[in-house]
Amino acid sequence: MRILLRPLLLLLLLTMATVAPAAAQDLSSLTIETSGGERRFAVELADDAASRRRGLMFRESMPLDHGMLFDFERERQQSFWMKNTPLSLDIIFIDRRGIIVHIHHRAVPYDETPIPSGKPASAVLEINGGVARLIGISEGDQVRHRIFGNQPD
Repeated sequence: MRILLRPLLLLLLLTMATVAPAAAQDLSSLTIETSGGERRFAVELADDAASRRRGLMFRESMPLDHGMLFDFERERQQSFWMKNTPLSLDIIFIDRRGIIVHIHHRAVPYDETPIPSGKPASAVLEINGGVARLIGISEGDQVRHRIFGNQPD
């Protein structure tokens, strides 16, 4: 019995540690319409200079169905880097209509090389590295969130 309880307790503690950093943030719902169906995420919104600068720096874990959505309000070329970011991330660039214009898969942790959007984008979604390919997120997919004015009530 004790042998079974230890792994269960460890699993519970790891789950709580994974959820805790995001739980402190206000989360909103984001949906991506892919060819394989809708994919839903709970996202932290980075919509001011301080939260955009900090992003996911120093974050050591994030649940697979969570992410961070950066709202730049205006559409223009964007560039990201992975400075002080220990997580591998998929960086998804989105235009003002909510259309994915570029995906940078599995950005390398701590790498300071600029990652350009390639096309004008007004928002960027960061999710765990490898998740975009795993669940079939592609360029041209529609993202629904209140910042795009296209999320149903």
